[in-house]
Amino acid sequence: NFFLEIKFYPKPETRNPKLGLMHDIEPYYHWRERYVAADDERTPFYGRQYNEFQFTQKIYNYFIHPQWDYFGSPTLYTKLLFVDYEAGFCIFEMIGEWNDLLTNDVMFLKRDVVDLLIPHGITKYVIICENVLNYHGEDNDYYEEWYEDIVEEGGWITFVNTQNHVEDEMKEAQLQFYVNFGEEFNGLNWQKQRPKNIYKALEAIIHGGVKRLRY
Repeated sequence: NFFLEIKFYPKPETRNPKLGLMHDIEPYYHWRERYVAADDERTPFYGRQYNEFQFTQKIYNYFIHPQWDYFGSPTLYTKLLFVDYEAGFCIFEMIGEWNDLLTNDVMFLKRDVVDLLIPHGITKYVIICENVLNYHGEDNDYYEEWYEDIVEEGGWITFVNTQNHVEDEMKEAQLQFYVNFGEEFNGLNWQKQRPKNIYKALEAIIHGGVKRLRY
């Protein structure tokens, strides 16, 4: 069995940002020497340009940092932080309100992002959710389709560092049948790790082959 020592910390409730400060929250950028989605022609974000001096994107009436990527949802934005085509995994960071009830956010994520990555062999999806403020569920058809598209290849979907109330909302919507999330996947100090170590640690947790360490 694979064993990787990776630090987990108690999940901090203070990571849930106040809406008025959302423009200060920048997507994680310390992996840019290894990967930039705007330079990767296999992703839907290829060729994106960013204006660092003008804030134009909003969640409700609150501006967000210009480095976040719009993918169809008016309340949820993303950043594709890393893709490893050889290992078949990717890491996204999300910000905003995940609303499948009113704006069908998962449809945009599945159709306009995931469906473009699956043909290139991406079957493991790490979704950093610590800046997701709320979750509003509807039916789970797109999650089920996403899961079925990758499960035969050994694929999985994992929501990492979800807030307690968001986790509860996701459980009420029964996302746990298609997505890995909850206590096992919270408190991950992911910014201090190499992307491949994050992937290996989550893969081992999913398959029951790692002991988590808390500090």
